[in-house]
Amino acid sequence: MRCIASVLFAFITFMAWTSLHAEELTVADKALREKLPEHTKTYQLWPDGAPDEAKEIPAEEVSGGRNGDGIMRIGNVSRPTMHVTLPQDAHQPTAAVVVCPGGGYNILAAEHEGTEICDALLRDGVATILLKYRVPRRGGEQQKHHHALQDAQRAVSLVRANAKQWNIDPQKIGILGFSAGGHLSATLTNNHAERTYDQIDAADEASCRPDFAVLIYPAYLTVSNDKTDLDPLQKMDQATPQRTCPTFLAVYQNDPFAPSSLYYFAALRAKKIPAELHIYEGGRHGTGLREAPFSRWIDDLRYWLTRHDVIKQQS
Repeated sequence: MRCIASVLFAFITFMAWTSLHAEELTVADKALREKLPEHTKTYQLWPDGAPDEAKEIPAEEVSGGRNGDGIMRIGNVSRPTMHVTLPQDAHQPTAAVVVCPGGGYNILAAEHEGTEICDALLRDGVATILLKYRVPRRGGEQQKHHHALQDAQRAVSLVRANAKQWNIDPQKIGILGFSAGGHLSATLTNNHAERTYDQIDAADEASCRPDFAVLIYPAYLTVSNDKTDLDPLQKMDQATPQRTCPTFLAVYQNDPFAPSSLYYFAALRAKKIPAELHIYEGGRHGTGLREAPFSRWIDDLRYWLTRHDVIKQQS
């Protein structure tokens, strides 16, 4: 039986690999590739078009960046992609992190909450998958996160299905998100058992459960900023250490979403799920790695990942 299972897994992995298509670069993909290492590869998530798209949206656009207000904004994403950057000269399978920029599910702040984060993780030998998920919110009957969650589920499955080819440890695949991307990461953490789309190929046989989650000033975790009630979407009544992965949270004290991070941490603690929360004095929302003392979160995360045996301690 073990031999049959091994052959089956190899077949699924091969089929997933052959179904992963390089994407013709859009204007946003080109802008992101300019900020990422040259050996980065870009792949489309959906070979035959993304699901549940009821209407066309305007053409993809990029604005801002270093020459503007310092924030690169990507808008009107209907062709979601993932930008895969693998550590070079890795002698054994590495951890991987799917990075989800914030932007209120309206745009993607894809530089200071995307490419700059990938650079930091790559220095620790972590493979990075920058997810360009669908925005803006489509409206109608679908919830704000619906299309983005489909993209996140698909991305984690694709990474796990192709782990062998990419020299990634399939049991060390995490998700990291900022603001709305933090909400997306938490939502995937608590909604991985059931697909939000019909299976399209063998890659969807691979689990989309993250092995760890990193939530940086996550938004929308409570029903409103000043409420203690967690969003039912997070399904804390069903949370268990087996179902819900270890979670790292970081937020500024003055961030309007700080209370919801506290309540979410308390819910994880009550369910005995490994979790760590860092609250830094003062501050504001949406700074990424660009402002001290909040920028220390990357060092605290590195230590946390080391203690959880996701990465090795640097000598």
